[in-house]
Amino acid sequence: MVSAPFGEPRRSIPLREYTTWKVGGPAEWFAEPGDQEELIAHAAWAAGTGVPFRCIGAGSNLLIADAGLAGLTLCNRRLQGSRLDPDQGWVEAEAGEPIPTLARKAARSGLRGLEWAVGIPGTVGGAVVMNAGAQGGCTAEWLHSVRVLDPRRPKVPFELPASALDFAYRHSRLQEEPLLVLSARFRLEAGHDPAAVTARTSANLQSRTSTQPYQQPSCGSVFRNPEPLKAGRLIEALGLKGVSIGEAQVSPIHANFIVNTGAATAADIDALIRLVQERVLAARGIELHPEVKRLGF
Repeated sequence: MVSAPFGEPRRSIPLREYTTWKVGGPAEWFAEPGDQEELIAHAAWAAGTGVPFRCIGAGSNLLIADAGLAGLTLCNRRLQGSRLDPDQGWVEAEAGEPIPTLARKAARSGLRGLEWAVGIPGTVGGAVVMNAGAQGGCTAEWLHSVRVLDPRRPKVPFELPASALDFAYRHSRLQEEPLLVLSARFRLEAGHDPAAVTARTSANLQSRTSTQPYQQPSCGSVFRNPEPLKAGRLIEALGLKGVSIGEAQVSPIHANFIVNTGAATAADIDALIRLVQERVLAARGIELHPEVKRLGF
C-alpha cells in the first residue's frame, strides 16, 4: 500500500474503544487526525488509492458490527476548538468539538441557543449530520453554515449554508451524501445574562441525567419519535423495559435506551433493536425507525 501522509494509518484497531456502546470489531486501517489539514490529507490518500473510508466522531450514534470495518476509519474527535463572539453571537466550532462543551462555553458567554445540547454525548459534526436535538431545541434552528469535504474531491473543502442541508426531524442531506463536516458556524442570541443561561443549561443536564441511564454504555436514544407519540412510552407500554438479549438490555430507566450491561456484542444490540421494532409493529402497527447508524452490517 502507498505510504499515507502523516505516517501510515494504524492497523486492526478495536473500534469498541471509539463508541459509547463499547462494541465493535477492528478497523482495517485507522487514523485520528489532529487537525483539518491532516484529515483532508488522509481523505485524499484514501481516495487516491481506492481505499474505502468513513469518518466517525464521538461514536455516540453508531453501532459497528463485531466483524469490524474494511478500509480506512477516520476519527475526528481530536479536531476540537471553538471561537465565540459574545457581542455578535457568532460561534465557530471544529467538527470534533463535543457539543456539550460548546453549549457550556456559549452559556458562559451569555449566548442563548444551545442550552438543549448540554446532555447530548456527541460532537458538533455529528450534531449537524443528525440534526441532533433535545428538550425542544435542535441544531437546525441555530446553524448558519458548515465547512465540508467531498471525498470525491478531497483537496477542496467548501461552505454550505444551513438552508442547503434539507433539515428535518433527526435528518439532514449529509446522511445521504458522502460529505465530511470539518467545522460549523452558529448564530446564537447575544446579550443574555451568562449566569441565567448557565443555570438553564445546568438544569437541562440535570433533567436528562436524572431520567436517562447515563452511568451505562449506550448510544443515547435508539429510535426516532413517531411524532406526536414518544418511542420510549410505546416501548414501555409493551412491558419491554429490562428485556435483554445477551448483555444488551432495554434500560429499566428509559425504554428508548439500550444499554450494554457488561459484555454485549453488536449482534446482541442489533437483535434487541429488531425485537423492539417487531413488538411495537405487531402491537401498535407503528414502525420505529432507529436514530443509530449501523456500520458493517
